[in-house]
Amino acid sequence: MNDDIEILPFEDQLAPHFESINAQWINAMFVLEDIDKQVLQQPRMHIIDKGGKIWFAKHSTLGIIGACALLNKGDGNFELTKMGVLDTSRGLKVGEAMLRHVIQQAKEMNIACLFLLTNSKCEAAIHLYEKNGFEHDQQIMQTYGQSYARCNVAMRFVK
Repeated sequence: MNDDIEILPFEDQLAPHFESINAQWINAMFVLEDIDKQVLQQPRMHIIDKGGKIWFAKHSTLGIIGACALLNKGDGNFELTKMGVLDTSRGLKVGEAMLRHVIQQAKEMNIACLFLLTNSKCEAAIHLYEKNGFEHDQQIMQTYGQSYARCNVAMRFVK
């Protein structure tokens, strides 16, 4: 892992970073949907209080530059969601550090299914997911893909 990056658990005072980091990348590539706005503006209510987790990537000199969440979908199923890195911090391998941390946490939580929903436009992210044990999964797409209008890729962690 990048020695300059520390992964921090959710605290209420960090919630504004969750919104700003994710709104930045979503607005750059897509349109913020109502579900995005709800989750980003009230992450405690929509993620933490429902048994999910949120982490932040803190760079030693740049501060909070990344965020990622696990959303509890019930029955041991968790969605890796809202993983973003500030534009100004791309290339520092922050996304990979966060992804590996979240995968490790998911293993420790002994969850039944870890999955994610994305869009084919997110080529670099899809490559990162594939490299770290996620595979494309049509069943996940059928079960959860309707959550976002922009979703056309669904993946499940298999390693």
